[in-house]
Amino acid sequence: MSELPGPDLVERARAIAPLIAREADEIERTRRLTPSVVAALIENGFYRALLPQSLGGAEVSIEAFMQMLEEIAKADASTAWCLGQCSVCAMIAASLDRDAAQEIFNTASGILAWGAIAHEARAVAGGYRVTARWDFASGSRQASWLGAHVRILSADGSPRKNADGSPEVRTILFPAASATLHDVWQAIGLAGTGTDSYEVSDLFIPERFTAFRDVPSGLRETGPLYRIGTGAAFSLGFAAVSLGVARATLDAAIALAREKRPSLTAGVMRDNGAVQGLIGRTEGDLRAARAYLYATATAMWRDLCATGEFGAAHRSAVRLAATWTIHQSTKVVDTAYHMAGATAVFRSNPFERRFRDMHAIAQQIQARDSHYEDVGKAIVAGG
Repeated sequence: MSELPGPDLVERARAIAPLIAREADEIERTRRLTPSVVAALIENGFYRALLPQSLGGAEVSIEAFMQMLEEIAKADASTAWCLGQCSVCAMIAASLDRDAAQEIFNTASGILAWGAIAHEARAVAGGYRVTARWDFASGSRQASWLGAHVRILSADGSPRKNADGSPEVRTILFPAASATLHDVWQAIGLAGTGTDSYEVSDLFIPERFTAFRDVPSGLRETGPLYRIGTGAAFSLGFAAVSLGVARATLDAAIALAREKRPSLTAGVMRDNGAVQGLIGRTEGDLRAARAYLYATATAMWRDLCATGEFGAAHRSAVRLAATWTIHQSTKVVDTAYHMAGATAVFRSNPFERRFRDMHAIAQQIQARDSHYEDVGKAIVAGG
């Protein structure tokens, strides 16, 4: 497949946004991305944004990836969330056996999804056997392959250890057809992500379909993107999704203010000084959050390209910027929602779903308040 450079992916995202926006109600109703949206994402190469170029992917800069998700999120948060999840999962290709990576990603769809780390896999001749169920697999309904992060047990059942004494954790990959998916995602927001559970029973995983995730010594690719690791990529990507949701919600409130009269005797909202001031302050908050997030990502990427290192300081900076951006985006959405008044509670208007989606995003691991504690601890320690 041909390389799709970053700016081209961002332009393509803007181009298909109207299609996604038209499908958003159906995505919400069915709790799945629609076939036409999935086809458009595949056709435009979006799932391959972070796949190595050596495997036919785009291998774009982290900023281009973020911009792509931001544009998609303006149209529909669930679509952007699934795309972000599956795109970052594809980064595991940089640590996989090359033939295995080709088999997974260079097919008609070539989409990988996975959930949270849990359970164990037992080492056997030629690979591993596992019986387990995992949760939170966003994008699993579009995926052709699934993955899981598991602790490894030796053949005798004892835990295998790394050189530093920590438990050995591997990412195992298997065809989606090998698993049973459980429809459990009945959530307040991000309804269309299909963030369901999946289960396998006595499944054999060949050694070549396993890898160490986010371990620099295990990388087979030299590009700076793969030094970042999936954890930071998820944080930056989902923070960009939150910016897209906030931008679309505030834009909807501004459009409403140009026309709406709160009562029969009141003037148009746009002429109200309090409304004007609120819009100005909220616009400033959103622009500040976006500038901070992208400045952090750009500085990190510049250093990474120059040194090849993604160190503790970069990890801390990314964590702080992503967490703060999600929280600020939530405040922007809340302000826009309240500004819209009773208009916002109706499903026919562009507020209610985005309000729920934003609050679902704010409950994810990337937005935990404990991240501030981790960063603060590093700061006071002189890091």
